[in-house]
Amino acid sequence: MSTVQAHRAAIVAALSSVPDIGVVHDRERYAKDNNAFASLFLHQPTSGPKHLRGWTLRRAATREHSPNVRRTLNEHTWTLRGYMAFNDADASELVLDDLVEQFRAVVRNDPTLGGVCQPGPLDDETDGVQVTDAGAVMFAGALCNSVVLQLKTWSYL
Repeated sequence: MSTVQAHRAAIVAALSSVPDIGVVHDRERYAKDNNAFASLFLHQPTSGPKHLRGWTLRRAATREHSPNVRRTLNEHTWTLRGYMAFNDADASELVLDDLVEQFRAVVRNDPTLGGVCQPGPLDDETDGVQVTDAGAVMFAGALCNSVVLQLKTWSYL
């Protein structure tokens, strides 16, 4: 398994470890129509009706550099997108925020994602999960809360 594949699997496992996080996909998903697309993200929470609640993952960038002659550092930047059906009565925005904070805590408590990733360099780079965007969007034909997260992982070759 390549480093990228291992990092991807570790991120999916970490996100999936959050109770009621929703359907977690290891890539962006598409379908020919809204009904088929929505079916990919239908989640049955422990309480309440089945609704859109899911995540996608994409490697957005990889940066390689050699901090010294003997080692090469790969820095992977990952984008995670989360969606949850908008439900004002259930404060779905706040529910999604709480799920995000639970995932951020998982990564904060285990930044190597079970030893799969290397610790990042000791510099001014950000650590952990960053929230880069949040708001309401139309997703699979439905109004949803949305959040975009960014995470960096490192490996030394």
